[in-house]
Amino acid sequence: MPNTTPTSALAFLQSSSLPMVMQEEIERLIMTGELPVGSRVNESELAARFNTSRGPIREALRALEEAGLVRNEKNRGVFVREISFEEADEIYELREALEEVIGRRVAVAMTPDAIERLRAMVEAMRSAGKVKDLEQYAQLNLQFHDTLLDTAGSRKLTETYKRLVKELHLFRMRALDSGGGLEVSAGEHSAIVDAIASGDPEKAGLALRRHVAGSRERMHKAFGRPDAGTANQTVDSTTEGKTR
Repeated sequence: MPNTTPTSALAFLQSSSLPMVMQEEIERLIMTGELPVGSRVNESELAARFNTSRGPIREALRALEEAGLVRNEKNRGVFVREISFEEADEIYELREALEEVIGRRVAVAMTPDAIERLRAMVEAMRSAGKVKDLEQYAQLNLQFHDTLLDTAGSRKLTETYKRLVKELHLFRMRALDSGGGLEVSAGEHSAIVDAIASGDPEKAGLALRRHVAGSRERMHKAFGRPDAGTANQTVDSTTEGKTR
């Protein structure tokens, strides 16, 4: 009697993993701007593009809705989610706290070899900034922070942080471009590496928190908000409390 189990198992694996693959591909289209913020996501077009049925696309979009990247409007369809300035500002505030936790954990876990890899990333970021290669800079920035996140070694922290970063992606790109981030961000990352290399959790945590506060202030500047100075209030008050 022939054994059909391997074939059945393969078919199950393919059917169960396809929506996940589609989720990753659609997310990539959103993150690169090929599916712009506010645009309608066409299931049929995506199914044709990826040579699959609409079922896996629909499942992928449900997962992306849970991840906060798309929204489903009744009788209208699925759209790439637009985040208001106010919501982005709240997310930045949360990121400040999370980055401080990451810095504290990484300062006691980072190896000398990993420090050198971070320094190499910073130099590559500096080069990308000089030639105004925004896409390359953004990728290196993501790689830098992913390295810190992996080193922090907390699954729950990783899940929370990555969701926030994905929601902020388009805002951060605009802040880098028109908020002056390319000119100063590499220097901020260099300071982060120095703080981590010191092995001082408090110093590393504060360096990362300052970096996010700076990014938040650049977002205010890019969007022409008069309250740009509020981005540093938390850091300033934190610093003041530590120096008294």
